[in-house]
Amino acid sequence: MGAGGLSKARLDRMHDVMAGHVADGKVPGLVTLISRRGEVHVDAIGAQAAGGDRPMRRDTIFRISSMTKPVTAAAAMILVEECRLRLDEPVDRLLPELAGRKVLKRLEGPLGDTVPANRPITVRDLLTFRMGFGVVMAPPGTFPLQTAVDGLRLGQGPPRPATVPAPDEWMHRLATLPLIHQPGEQWMYNTGADVLGVLIARASGQPLETFLRERLFGPLGMKDTGFSVPPDKLARLATGYAPDPRTGALTLYDEAENGEWSRPPAFPSGAGGLVSTADDFLAFGRMLLGKGRYGNERILSRLSVEAMTTDQLTPAQKAVSQFVPGFWDSHGWGFGMSVITARDNIWSVPGRYGWDGGLGTSWYADPTEEMTGILMTQCAWTSPEPPVVWLDFWTSAYQAIDD
Repeated sequence: MGAGGLSKARLDRMHDVMAGHVADGKVPGLVTLISRRGEVHVDAIGAQAAGGDRPMRRDTIFRISSMTKPVTAAAAMILVEECRLRLDEPVDRLLPELAGRKVLKRLEGPLGDTVPANRPITVRDLLTFRMGFGVVMAPPGTFPLQTAVDGLRLGQGPPRPATVPAPDEWMHRLATLPLIHQPGEQWMYNTGADVLGVLIARASGQPLETFLRERLFGPLGMKDTGFSVPPDKLARLATGYAPDPRTGALTLYDEAENGEWSRPPAFPSGAGGLVSTADDFLAFGRMLLGKGRYGNERILSRLSVEAMTTDQLTPAQKAVSQFVPGFWDSHGWGFGMSVITARDNIWSVPGRYGWDGGLGTSWYADPTEEMTGILMTQCAWTSPEPPVVWLDFWTSAYQAIDD
């Protein structure tokens, strides 16, 4: 057993389980990282592309999609601490496009059948996904609003950086749509983080990527994290895949060379646009576990991190908020990330926080166990249920604890 209280034999078991998923073709490759009390274990298995000869490496770059959300929330809290944003301030000051919102009377109704919003959208609404607008969990085209969102190319499905317009135009298009619910009424996934990215850029007077690089990525040493991959690093970007919904066979989602992340996007998505590596994201996780401190740098105050990682939703809001079945039984939502609220699995330690990326990644930090885990794969999730490789990673990570 190492200083981190992890069993070598059980880490070997984890390697065998993960290698099995690569061997049976579920994923071409993966990188796992577990860090506990200063001890770090990294395992790179398989290849960066299916049938390719480039081995997966510790510094392979992955599209982390929704793991972008906690990063965006942390950036917003930096501006809150500097009093350039205020949690309960209407966003209208910096996002005038969102002033005077209308709200759909019913989701299945026509877009013009609305009532006025009871109140403005606030910064807090964006951080907690209670702005009244988000991804509708129904098959595409079920409701008129979904068709409108797709037609405006607002990028509210799996990340496609090449298809989404620049921030000002994106805001203009979003503002043509009514809200789905009254602000603050219930949780809706995703869109709040994209709006928050635009808000951060306007509040800071810098493009979102510049602000993130200067205030988070630079101080944390996250040298491979950004909204695109420069030419000299493209050889380290894993090819992205998605399983065919009918056969399960891997189909190409995004190539590395000349792919959608090989050039800067018009719209840097605060909800799902980043690429990163296991070690880069470990630095972000360590900063949060350190209550805002990383090495000699203080990125955020302890109080901000505590607010971010505390469940912000009321029971009434959870009762009306749609997501994966059973999710709210053991999860809450803080600022830009989930928070575990009930112990219903080996890894469900109350107070544990983090989020997953729908293109095949997962990160959680656990203050009780002083542990961070990161799974990086290049295969998208295509069902609401987590893939087996995800379940087995988190089971294996927690069964390795030996103290």
